[in-house]
Amino acid sequence: MGLLSDPNRRRALTSLLTRLNTPLCVLCYVAGVAWFMGLAFAPFSLRCYMSENAMGSTMVEERFSTGERALGAAREFAAQKKKAGGMPVQWLVQAMQSRGLEVYTQSFSRMLPFPDESKERYMVHGTNVYGILRAPRAPRTESLVLSAPCSPDGANNQAVGLLLALAQYFKGQVYWAKDLIFLVNEHDLIGMQAWLEGYHDVNTTGISASPLQGRGGSIQAALSLELSSDVITSLDLVLEGLNGQLPNLDLANLFHAFCQKTNILCTIQGKLQRSDWDTVSGYTHSVQTMLLMVLRQASGRSWGDHGLFLRYHIEAATLRGINSFRQYKTDITTLGKLLEGMFRKLNNLLERLHQSYFFYLMPSLSRFVSIGYYMPAFSLLVLILLLRALDLWVQLSDPSTALEDCATEGEEVSSPGLLSLLTPVLISHLTGVALYTLPVLSQHAAVQHFPVSETEAVTLTAVAIYTAGLALPHNTHRVLSGAGTERGWRVLKLLSLLYLSALLGCTALLNFSLGFILALTLVPVTAFITPHAPRLLSAGAMVLLSPAITLLLCVFLYQELQEAPVSPLEGWALFLSAISQGILDHHLYGSLLYPLVALLVFPCWLQVWNILFWK
Repeated sequence: MGLLSDPNRRRALTSLLTRLNTPLCVLCYVAGVAWFMGLAFAPFSLRCYMSENAMGSTMVEERFSTGERALGAAREFAAQKKKAGGMPVQWLVQAMQSRGLEVYTQSFSRMLPFPDESKERYMVHGTNVYGILRAPRAPRTESLVLSAPCSPDGANNQAVGLLLALAQYFKGQVYWAKDLIFLVNEHDLIGMQAWLEGYHDVNTTGISASPLQGRGGSIQAALSLELSSDVITSLDLVLEGLNGQLPNLDLANLFHAFCQKTNILCTIQGKLQRSDWDTVSGYTHSVQTMLLMVLRQASGRSWGDHGLFLRYHIEAATLRGINSFRQYKTDITTLGKLLEGMFRKLNNLLERLHQSYFFYLMPSLSRFVSIGYYMPAFSLLVLILLLRALDLWVQLSDPSTALEDCATEGEEVSSPGLLSLLTPVLISHLTGVALYTLPVLSQHAAVQHFPVSETEAVTLTAVAIYTAGLALPHNTHRVLSGAGTERGWRVLKLLSLLYLSALLGCTALLNFSLGFILALTLVPVTAFITPHAPRLLSAGAMVLLSPAITLLLCVFLYQELQEAPVSPLEGWALFLSAISQGILDHHLYGSLLYPLVALLVFPCWLQVWNILFWK
């Protein structure tokens, strides 16, 4: 405090920070990136451990042994689905009733804002079927959910068969203290969204659905099951939910513990866990796993049906059976034992999962990076914006700098006009509003004038508005006030730096991965762009680090990390698909990524683009 209260010392400190501003900014950027990359190194992360005492031990005896019955139910379900041409509702109702469950159905419909060409649907009609096994040893105030989506093809028939077999087995057990809900939802996330809104008696996304006739207790946890074939070589744990939400880490720890107990090969992000962490290849493997989680979380998508439970503060995860490692095989009986053990442990909970972490990254299933470890990497990047803002503030406060600028321009000392600053800020944000609203609103007009489908019209309109925005704001400061002043662009940049730092800080608190990726690309251009920089080189750098190109690069990086590289044309198609899917997810489920980029991130980038072309 004495250092800051003494005017001479404060002046000396300020002088030092401004004189070393550029080296400090470069050092912070390199240190932030190095810190983040070092998090994947095993000694710099924490070993996973169970925080909830009620689930601290796996000493339960799993007795599920009706795997063949599950396969038989799966084959019968597949035949009935083929016969019905979709969800065999009546057969499912009878199958659940015969297993002693209270069975209910829910019909729903949803008109998409534009056709979803990836799944070939526009007007969606469907029915959810769920059965409730009432708790025999408790007042039925809490419940657990096991769900299996009814896929249009035969991809998930085995999961439905296993769900029915587990329901029959659980019915014969007397130790349940929570209601068990067995749900088969149609149309994947849309059906799950309809069921969750009906269960909690809310309607936030415009789905038309019949009210639920039966409910269990307050849902404490949920597992969604997806099995790709009869032969399962490993189980992949999917954690990323809507808007980057993650379940309590104890749920992942519980899954890993029972996989080890039942000798099931388990993966995360589709990658096996390696023990050679002290080698280059082992570290590279951990980096790839962590980056995959970062990219998935940053997308804001729900990567499984579990992702919609998280917005209701229900801890949930998706267990996805895959058939990738040919030397391993896991039968359906072993999978049933794993699910039985997990549900018996969740049944012991006396309160919601809360003792472990909700903000974390996982380079492997046995290690995690907590929020206290990864936030310094982000803070170092944001510190660059504050250092540059301090430098500009000192320049604007120094009378000698103002006199020098005005002498160069041949003007009197004056503050920049409000309209000269308000105009580029306003037009930048109006461009963002157009990017947010016009693609969906103008799709029918675009289809009438151009030979494109509705989905292509929405995507290409968004790309066109984004591209047109590059030409709009760079001269808007001259519309009302003539040529811009030297002090004018400095004030505008100071506002942009503070605006971006606050925006990135709020984003990182909700979705660290998204905030970090945006900071990684936007901080350099925002910090170092000035009207006096080489214009062609600076414009190229800004375009390469713009939000759209960042998304395109993330698409290629994700495919490389998945070991499925794509050609430039295929990458472009995936880029357009990601745009349309982001808009759909916002309208269907409330994903915040598209409005965040359109209404806040893109206008902030346009303000900096305006500074580059300041005259």
